[in-house]
Amino acid sequence: MEIKKVGKAGTLESCDIVIIIEPNSNKGIEVNLNSSVDKQFGSQIKKVIEDTLLALAVKDATVHANDRGALDFTIKARVQAAAYRGADVKDYCWEVIDR
Repeated sequence: MEIKKVGKAGTLESCDIVIIIEPNSNKGIEVNLNSSVDKQFGSQIKKVIEDTLLALAVKDATVHANDRGALDFTIKARVQAAAYRGADVKDYCWEVIDR
């Protein structure tokens, strides 16, 4: 999946995360995380973001994540929604992807 424009998903409410994804031509995946629990869970949050993008076949993107204590399934859903919006995809695949 190619990110063509800025895509955004999420809110700044408690237990949620705002994901903003934008094109990053031929520079891979870059994740910028702002979280109050960065020291405890920052590496896990970044892993969920990167794994979700990998499952969607996104190779080049910059992700700005502003976390307010979101759980993994919320992070994954927000990343998927932002990626689909950024890629201008209308044919959504919400099934579980097995690896």
